[in-house]
Amino acid sequence: MTAAGEEPTASAGERMHELVERLYPLCRSITGDGVRATLDIVGEYVPLEVHEVPTGTQVLDWTVPQEWNIRDAYIADSAGRRVVDFVASSLHVLGYSVPVARTMPLAELRAHLHTLPEHPSWVPYRTSYYTPEWGFCLAQETLDALPDGEYEVRVDSTLADGHLTYAEHVVPGQVTDEVIVSCHVCHPSLANDNLAGVAVATFLARALAEETPYHTYRFIYAPGTIGAITWLARNAERIEQVKHGLVLACAGDSGRLTYKRSRRGDAEIDRVMAHVLAASERPHQVNEFTPYGYDERQYCSPGFDLGVGSLSRTPYAGYPEYHTSADNPDLVSPEAMEDTLAVCREAFSVLDRNRRYVNLSPYGEPQLGRRGLYDSLGGRSDAKQAQMAMLWVLSMADGERGLLDVAERSGLPFDSVAGAAEALAAAGLIKA
Repeated sequence: MTAAGEEPTASAGERMHELVERLYPLCRSITGDGVRATLDIVGEYVPLEVHEVPTGTQVLDWTVPQEWNIRDAYIADSAGRRVVDFVASSLHVLGYSVPVARTMPLAELRAHLHTLPEHPSWVPYRTSYYTPEWGFCLAQETLDALPDGEYEVRVDSTLADGHLTYAEHVVPGQVTDEVIVSCHVCHPSLANDNLAGVAVATFLARALAEETPYHTYRFIYAPGTIGAITWLARNAERIEQVKHGLVLACAGDSGRLTYKRSRRGDAEIDRVMAHVLAASERPHQVNEFTPYGYDERQYCSPGFDLGVGSLSRTPYAGYPEYHTSADNPDLVSPEAMEDTLAVCREAFSVLDRNRRYVNLSPYGEPQLGRRGLYDSLGGRSDAKQAQMAMLWVLSMADGERGLLDVAERSGLPFDSVAGAAEALAAAGLIKA
C-alpha cells in the first residue's frame, strides 16, 4: 500500500517503458551523434565505458565506415510546405543518405522515395549504409496525395571520417568467466526493434549489480553487425573468457517468448533457456540456429563459435510493424518487457548455480540423518521433494554432470536441486 500523499513507485516495466520513450525520438545509425546521445542516456542508468573506433580501422573482414550525421531533411512543395519532414520522424530519411540540395519534378523524385503500399499509413525504415545514395521514406497515402510539380529536396547530412561508437558495462562476478549480453543501438525510431532490448539489458544490468553473481556479466551496446564485428575484432584476447551469451532484441511486444539456439545447438545457455522457459510454463518457442537475424550470428561465426543464443518475443520480421513507423512505443508494453527481464534473471540464476559437484562419500548412500539433513526437512511442505533432490544430487555428483543435468534427469525443479546441493556441500558430502 502507498501512504496517503505518496507517489506510487513505478514498476521496472514502467521505468523501462519510460526509457524507450526517451530514446525513441533520437536518430540513430551505425555511427554518429545519435548513437552517442543514446549511450549518454543509457549511461544515466548504468555506468558505461564508451569506445570510439576510427574510420578506416580494419575489423575482421570489414572496415569501419565513415561517420554519418544529419541535421535536417525535407521535401517541400512549390509553396514551401514540408510534405516530408525529418523533424517529424527520423524514419523519413533513408539511413546514411548523402547530402542533397535540389529542385526536381515529382516524376524524377519518385525513384528516391520508399513506401509500404500494403500499409499505406505507415512509414518504412530503409538504409543505404555502404552504397552512396539519398532518399526519403513516407506513407503511401502521403505520396498518393502529392500533385505533379516541382519539389525542393534537401538532406543536410555529412559523411566524413570519424568514429564508430559502442559501449560496455561490466558487472563483476565471483569468477572472471564471462557472460555477454548484447543489444544493438543503431536503429532510429523503432521501439521494439530494438529499444526494448536496450531497456531490458539496462535493467538486467542494474538487477545483477545488486547481487553478487557467480559469472562476470559484460553488457555490449553496439551498432548491429559492424558493431559486434568491431567488438570481436578488438577483444580477441578476451574470447576465451566468454563462456555464455545472450542477444536481446524485440523484447517488448505482446508475442510469446522465443529463444533461438546458438550455432552449437547444445551450448549451456541453450539448455538453460529451454529449461527455464519450459519450467515457467510461459507460452514460448525454441528455434534452431540460422545464420541470419541479429548479432548472435557474429558471436557464433565458426572462428569464434561462442555459446550465444538470442531471446526475443516475436522474432525479427515476424510482426507486421517490424521496420516501420508502427513500431512505436505503443507497440511495446511495460508488462512484456518486465516478463522478458524476469526470464533473463531466472535463466542467469540457473546459469550461475549450475555447478558440477563430486560426491565425497560415493560408496553407498551416506547417512543423512546423523548429519541432521533429514531433521532440517521437518515441517517443510516440500520435504519429500527436498529429500529426493538430495538423493539425486548424491547419485549424479560425479564431477562430470551439473545441477541442470540433475534437474532434467530427475524432473525436479532446479531450485530444489540447487538447494539440496548447498545443504550437502555444507555437510561436507559434496564439493564443487
